[in-house]
Amino acid sequence: PKYHNFLKSEFNIRAIDQNEEEEGLGGCSNCLVLFFTILTILFFPLTMWSAIKIIAEYERAVIFRVGRISGNKAVGPGLFFIIPCTDSFIKVDMRTISFDIPPQEILTKDSVTIRVDAVVYYKIGNAIDSVKNVENASSSTKLLAQTTLRNILGTRSLSEVLSDREAISSEMLTILDEATDPWGITVERVEVKDVILPQSLQRAMAAEAEAVRDAKAKIIAAEGEMNASKSLKEAADVISSAPAALQLRYLQTLTQISAEKNSTIIFPIPIEMMKGMGNSGSRM
Repeated sequence: PKYHNFLKSEFNIRAIDQNEEEEGLGGCSNCLVLFFTILTILFFPLTMWSAIKIIAEYERAVIFRVGRISGNKAVGPGLFFIIPCTDSFIKVDMRTISFDIPPQEILTKDSVTIRVDAVVYYKIGNAIDSVKNVENASSSTKLLAQTTLRNILGTRSLSEVLSDREAISSEMLTILDEATDPWGITVERVEVKDVILPQSLQRAMAAEAEAVRDAKAKIIAAEGEMNASKSLKEAADVISSAPAALQLRYLQTLTQISAEKNSTIIFPIPIEMMKGMGNSGSRM
C-alpha cells in the first residue's frame, strides 16, 4: 500500500501538469495510458524495474508518452517514473561540449588558398528543443560550424585573417548562437586555432620579411655613420682651434697604451716641436 500511494501521487502530479498534452492524445491513447497506469500500480513490485529511472546530475530526460512529448520541460536529475509500454525517454547531456572543426581549405577574398581549423564550445540549454527540433543536435552544430567558418573567411583577405582572429571568432560565435537557438543550444565560445599557409607563400613572406629587416638595418647603420661623422667633425673643429688640445690627446693616448705590458711604443714627434728645436739651434 505504501508504494501504491506514492506511485499514485506521482502519476496524479504528472497528470495535472500534462492536461493540455493528454487532451491531444485522443480517446484511444488516453484509454491505453490509463490501462497501463492501472497495471503498473497493481503490479508495482514487478513493474518497478521498468517504471523507475535514475539519471545523473548533469543529465535531463525528455519523456515521450504514446509518441508525444510529455510535459513542458525535461525531468531530472535523480529519480523519476515512466509508464511501461506507453512511455519512452531520451537522455540529454547538459554539460559544455567541445569539438574541433577539421582543417578547411578556404579561398580568401584575395584568392589565396589557406587551411584553417577552429574549436567550438557549446551546451544544451533546452533539452526538449534539442530533441524535438533537430534530429542530431551535436552533428548539426558541427556541420553548421564548418560552413560558417568557410563563409566568414571567404569574405576576408589573407592579412585580415592573420591579424583579426578575435573578430572572426566573435562573428562566428554570434552567427552560430543565433542559428542554433531553435535547437535549444547555446554557443559559449569559438576560437580559431591555426592558419596554415602554402609553402610557396610562406617562403615568399619570409623573404619579404627578411628584406624589410635588412633595409631597416642599413638605414640604422647609415644613421649611425652620419651621427659619428658629425661628432668627429665637431671634435676636429675643437682641436684645430686649440693646438694644445692635440698635445693633450697625444698624452692621453700614451697613458692608455702604456697600461698594456710588453709593448713597444713609437711616438711621432709633432711638427711644432721640430720647428721649435730648429729655431733654438739657429739662435745658438
